[in-house]
Amino acid sequence: MTYRDTISQKCIQCKLCRKECKFLRRYGDPKSIADSFDPTVKKHRVRPFECSLCGLCAEVCPAGIDPARMFLEMRQAIYRLGRGDYPEHSTIIGYEKRGASRRYSYYALPRGCDTVLFPGCTLPGTRPDRVLNLFEHLKQTVPSLGIVLDCCTKPSHDLGRLGHFHPMFDEMEGFLSGNGVRHVLVACPNCYRVFKQHSAVLSVRTVYELLAEEGFPKAAKIGGAVTVHDPCAVRGEDSIHTAVRELIAQTGLTIEEMDHHGKRTVCCGEGGSVGFLAPELAGNWRAIRTGEARGKRIVSYCAGCVNFLGAVAPATHILDLLFEPEAAVAGKVKVSRAPFTYWNRIRLKATFAAKVDAPVRRERVFTPETRDCKKNPLARLLLLGAVLAAIPAVRTLGAGQYLGQDKLRGLIGGAVLVVCVMLILFFYRKRNSGRKLDE
Repeated sequence: MTYRDTISQKCIQCKLCRKECKFLRRYGDPKSIADSFDPTVKKHRVRPFECSLCGLCAEVCPAGIDPARMFLEMRQAIYRLGRGDYPEHSTIIGYEKRGASRRYSYYALPRGCDTVLFPGCTLPGTRPDRVLNLFEHLKQTVPSLGIVLDCCTKPSHDLGRLGHFHPMFDEMEGFLSGNGVRHVLVACPNCYRVFKQHSAVLSVRTVYELLAEEGFPKAAKIGGAVTVHDPCAVRGEDSIHTAVRELIAQTGLTIEEMDHHGKRTVCCGEGGSVGFLAPELAGNWRAIRTGEARGKRIVSYCAGCVNFLGAVAPATHILDLLFEPEAAVAGKVKVSRAPFTYWNRIRLKATFAAKVDAPVRRERVFTPETRDCKKNPLARLLLLGAVLAAIPAVRTLGAGQYLGQDKLRGLIGGAVLVVCVMLILFFYRKRNSGRKLDE
């Protein structure tokens, strides 16, 4: 029995979830959606990808069901049918791919290392100096702390791309546990959720809990009031909510809670990659959040949420507040944007490579595709055979004339022109699509 069947049987159609969610108001209560879902119908295939997967529906449900789980299951089913590849998702998939690539990934495990800092993707790009500040501070408590610059591949997980997510996460988990790592400290709530739900051998904790527990060096006291945005990925994690508020209190700021906070927080708008297919639904969540802030500075502990909300309201990352409190409340902290975020990640990687004395180091080169090639040695032979078979075909068809230097130079020149035109059109379309990824 699928979870869709569970929803169909247990949903009492009370409309409480619809009251909280514009997506459900648009398409109906969970039972109606479950009963009518047909993955062969195009509009039904798009629908699950318009849910932010934030989980507020489950929090308010008196029947104890989780509609977001059903929509994630639908996404997975659609992918298994080979119908889940939407061009609009290429941006987020490419972002994830770069984060887990050899160019941007880096592992450094010192001697005796059983704990690593896993800062995620967005924080190293937007705030590389803050990652360094955090690493050096945590080393006072965990002297053999290691560093892992990599992507947890949550975007693939949430898009239903389990054939990519599971091999990638399992390989990372296997490497860490195989080299003695037992604990992961994360700065990203989304990474926290992935490790907690999918790792059987690695314990996970946020850096905010450890910072609150160990105490943070006294910073200059600042006055004023802020509000807190709790990322929906850690909706049910009371200890994280409490730790963040304790850290804010240490700066001297007071907190005025929004109507939706803690377990009943709302999505910033970026969740589930909804903005790529339904930007109006993503914008609705962001409008709710900024409206409830009532002009106060929003403090959050997810770099993605801060970037997304910061486009329309004053927003600050908790780490900026801790390390530069006065600049943070004044909105003067330097935060990088793409494409500089990628340069920052490369620079941060080089800094860690020079700073951390570690006998175990690596850049990640694994992908499910490379794994498949290793398991199937015939793949390379087939590729070689195809190349060899193409040689007589080229000669027979007379295509060899194009391999001369003059002909080849002309073809390349024409190709360059075509590529330039295509790039201009691509960036013009991207600029006007309104579906950019906040990095």
